[in-house]
Amino acid sequence: MVERFFLTPPRQLLEQPDPIILLSGPPSSGKTSLLFQFAFNSAVESGGTVVILCNRRRLETNPPFLSQGVDPSSETFQRIQIKYVDDDEGIKNYFAAFHFHLHDSSFPVSVIIDDFADFFDQRNCQERYSNPRGRDLAMVRVLALCRNAIDHANNNSKQPGGGCTLVFSDTHKGKAADSPMLLLYIYKRWVSSIYTTTQGHEYDGSGSSSSSSSFILRKIYSSDTSTSTSTVKMMMRSAAKYSIATQYLVLEGITTHGYEN
Repeated sequence: MVERFFLTPPRQLLEQPDPIILLSGPPSSGKTSLLFQFAFNSAVESGGTVVILCNRRRLETNPPFLSQGVDPSSETFQRIQIKYVDDDEGIKNYFAAFHFHLHDSSFPVSVIIDDFADFFDQRNCQERYSNPRGRDLAMVRVLALCRNAIDHANNNSKQPGGGCTLVFSDTHKGKAADSPMLLLYIYKRWVSSIYTTTQGHEYDGSGSSSSSSSFILRKIYSSDTSTSTSTVKMMMRSAAKYSIATQYLVLEGITTHGYEN
């Protein structure tokens, strides 16, 4: 549900959140702001803790913007923990110890990873695996570790409201920006759903075009894990039009037009 990435009125959730969500989009499309708003919403709705893994320098250089109406002094922010990591080893170390805290009261209801792919240095990964595709191999191994940790948590959690959701972002550049589904090459085995952001001047599904200062958020991929064989659904059931204005994340509207296979 695209609403999870914005400050919206309290609602009854009609569907369980996907356990592993990828948010992808071009550079400077507000992905970090969307992730932080998702973290805030998750903490508010559950009353639990949220952990954000990110790079300190990148976060300080490009801080996120939350929705207007979010109180900076809210106690909710006391339950959002930011952990700084420098590379993929930091992510691996965090999830390798994930199960030790499963029954702690502070066990997170959501884990957010900002700019996941940027933690994997091309040269270091190639040298580590002695393989020109070392970066892909490293990403797949960490994705597998994350998936195992989240699945174990969700299968064994005794906390009210269920287990934990993992949400991470990736920046697609070059040709991938024109074809977000190329991301499935790496991610489709490990994620439950993919959301993408696109420039607002693209068709937004509402019958009109948007201004170039806006962006469109859509859910474009969902893997149905309710059956023994994974069923892939391509969908555009809803789309959110948003912008970053006066240092706020601004939701301009949500459409429900689209299609589903």
